[in-house]
Amino acid sequence: MRALTWHGPRDVRVETVPDPAVQEPTDAVIRVTSSGLCGSDLHLYEVMAPFMHEGDILGHEPMGVVEEVGEEVTGLRPGDRVVVPFQIACGRCFMCEQGLQTQCETTQVRDRGMGARIFGYTSLYGSVPGAQAEFLRVPHADYGPVRVPDGPPDDRFLYLSDVLSTAWQAVRYAAVPPGGSLAVLGLGPIGDMCCRVARHLGVEQVFGVDPVPARLARAEQHGVEVFRFDDDTVAAIRDRTDGRGPDAVIDAVGMEAHGAPAVRTAQRLAALLPRAAGARLMGTVGMDRLTALYTAIDLVRRGGTVSLSGVYGGAADPLPMLTLFDKQIQVRMGQANVRRWADEILPLLTDDDPLGVDSFATHRLPLDEAPRAYAAFQRKSDGMVKTLFRP
Repeated sequence: MRALTWHGPRDVRVETVPDPAVQEPTDAVIRVTSSGLCGSDLHLYEVMAPFMHEGDILGHEPMGVVEEVGEEVTGLRPGDRVVVPFQIACGRCFMCEQGLQTQCETTQVRDRGMGARIFGYTSLYGSVPGAQAEFLRVPHADYGPVRVPDGPPDDRFLYLSDVLSTAWQAVRYAAVPPGGSLAVLGLGPIGDMCCRVARHLGVEQVFGVDPVPARLARAEQHGVEVFRFDDDTVAAIRDRTDGRGPDAVIDAVGMEAHGAPAVRTAQRLAALLPRAAGARLMGTVGMDRLTALYTAIDLVRRGGTVSLSGVYGGAADPLPMLTLFDKQIQVRMGQANVRRWADEILPLLTDDDPLGVDSFATHRLPLDEAPRAYAAFQRKSDGMVKTLFRP
């Protein structure tokens, strides 16, 4: 089959690799009909290189049609149309029963001290072959895949694999009170969808912050009050919230934040070291560019909530603990627990499209164009916000 493979920092290639097969009785193999390019994929493109292996297959947002199932998979059959959550969970362990599928005790990567395995996402999460490919082996297919109706285009359901569930969890974790306000830092795919979800769930004031004009314009079309990120952003939003700041702030940026050139240089140097040395460095003294997180802590009102959906990976990040404590800020974070939120989200994908998923993608490209898409997405060029690949 054809698949997008990793060969080094900023070096991804579409190559022919062996087809996947059923290996366990709870496996399925799906023919991928669409797969998303996620902002988290950019972490693998450069920053997380010490945890990658040459030839790793990328991608963790799959949708497709079931080709084959193992003998213990009774809820699916060949021909079923499914969307597959980005994390791999068993559905039966203590953590899954708590709705914390990203902490699944069956698939935790215990030798790295990490949570549930994730498709196409570094040795930290199991080095599981990913979904930017023609076919995908799906472990624990007796629980993970979500069947969806035939007929509507993939755009209706694909985002349930990650974007929708991540945004939904971020807004739920933000816990904005009735009549309250929410600021979303970063208007890439997740931040954009956070704004839409918040508006749908009745948040009265939603502020969107980003340095890219095209992303600001896109969010503004959905009733979001937008601000271009600069030194005056915090003061401007406080002025709109009686001088206090919003009740909650979602950081939808993570380690790819602008600013902190010294940290960016250190990240790039770690990526260029031999893999074992780079991994040791990242695992002990690795740091993130924390511009977005610092802004969230500064911006949120006293007693408010900071909800982190942007991915951070640093082991030695300096946090302003005095400010967090003094302002009595609540912080919630974590990878999205897709199956926990699926029943709430699915009805919104079969009616009149209140979240605008039909037009959410800015680019739909054949898989062979994936290397170009990664480069454009990293540069934030070509108006690229969300790209879907068609194998």
